[in-house]
Formats: sequence, C-alpha cells, structure tokens
Amino acid sequence: MTQKTLPVHDFDPVYGPVTSWRFGRSLGIDAIGPISTCPFNCVYCQLGDIQHKTTQRQVFVSTAHIQQSLKRIDPATVDVVTLSGSGEPTLALNLADIITCAKAQLDRPVVVLTNGSLLGNPAVRSALQVADQVAVKLDALSDEMLQGVNRPTTELNWRSIVAGIKEFSSTYQGELALQTMLLSPWNAGKQAEYIQLIKEIMPDEIQLNTPSRPRARTRQLEARGNRVMAIGSPNLQPLKCVDLQTLQNFAVEIERCTGILTRYPQLKQA
Repeated sequence: MTQKTLPVHDFDPVYGPVTSWRFGRSLGIDAIGPISTCPFNCVYCQLGDIQHKTTQRQVFVSTAHIQQSLKRIDPATVDVVTLSGSGEPTLALNLADIITCAKAQLDRPVVVLTNGSLLGNPAVRSALQVADQVAVKLDALSDEMLQGVNRPTTELNWRSIVAGIKEFSSTYQGELALQTMLLSPWNAGKQAEYIQLIKEIMPDEIQLNTPSRPRARTRQLEARGNRVMAIGSPNLQPLKCVDLQTLQNFAVEIERCTGILTRYPQLKQA
C-alpha cells in the first residue's frame, strides 16, 4: 500500500510543553496535522467538531517533519512526550517511527493517548508496543452510551472496541492506563458494570476525568494545548461537569474493588 502524506505547509506538529495533571510537563506531538481527523466526534472534544471522521490509516505528517520540529526543544523542559493533538494518533501509519524518533531525540518517556477504536488492528497494537505508556479512552458501557458520548463512525461498535482493548492489554509490555470522562454521575449499576469491565481489561491505572473547560464548536488548533478562548465567546459550548468529590468517591470505590491505582484531578485545598 502506498503511504500518502498530506500537505502540511507551515503546520508545526510539536507544541508545548503544557501542564497536565496526569503527566506533568507534557510535550505534544501532533501526528495528524492541521485537519482534525478521528473515528470519534466526542461531545466534549476540545478540538470542536471533527473535520474528517475516518478509520483509514495513512501518513499525515512525515516523521522527518516531526524530527525537525523536535530539534528546537530543550529536553530539560519536558517530563513526558505525548502523542495526541488534532485527532486519533493511531491513524498515523508512521506511528512507531514517530515514537522511536521522539525517544531517541529527547530521551523522555512517550505516552500515546488513544480512543481505542483501532486496537482491533494487529498493526496498530504492534506500533504501540514501542510506547512507554498508552492511555486508552473508555467512556461508554454500551453501544447506546458510545453513540451518545463518543459518536463514532458507522463501522465501529462498542463490543469490537472493547475486544480490541482487551487484546491489546493482554500483549502490551508498557504501562496501560484507562481514561474515562464522566459527564454526569453514574448510578450504582453503571459503576458496577465499569468495575467488572476493569477487572476484565486489567490496566495498570485508571484515570477519571471530567471536562475542565467549555467545548469549542468549531476547529481550534490552539486547543491542542492549554490555551482557552475568552469566556463568553460564541464559539464556546458549555458542558456538564462532575464535581471532583464525585470523582474522588468513584475512585475510592474502584480501588476498593480492584486494587488498581485510580487517579483524578485533585481537590483544591481550602
């Protein structure tokens, strides 16, 4: 198969470092490019509505372009390198090369943030093996929840996504985190379902989160980092948020039932 590279013009695939409650000083690598591209169009996505929804993999940004951009980065300013950016990084056919390049140039751990939609693909699972940590999104407990929260492309379904996550978990040698975004508190039944699913996947860590800022209605390249548009902007869509005490209570219950470290944004001290 011919690997086609989209024109990226003056697009800079490296951004940050930005401050992350999960990873510290996180340097972002955007393997997707100026057009947001993802199999999901999550209702809370900070990028706004995804411009191109697809499961088709290709080279979006050349490894050489990323390598050149990394030359301006002082490794002393970075705790971790994170592949995320303008969409789903596992869509990039050169994913393994990008990870290897970043590790060689900066000598820092590399984390890949993925929605898990392509983990059923053996080539994707293989490419991710060179990452130090993979954080997989799991927001839904059914097809109905998947359609309501993540809004995937038509060929994807909840069972196949979860099967891919389980398959990846059984072979991955790095640190596997499961990321879950809560838009509203889950009742006891949903919490029990989630905990059972965790026991089947057996990640190394759970990361509970809730939207920390409004969602952009249209594509915002700056949303890859920590920049936020002014409150009151017509391009902002308010989102429901779960309070941090609810996240903490759920985290305690998960750890009690599974023994798996469960992290969440910390409550501010009075």
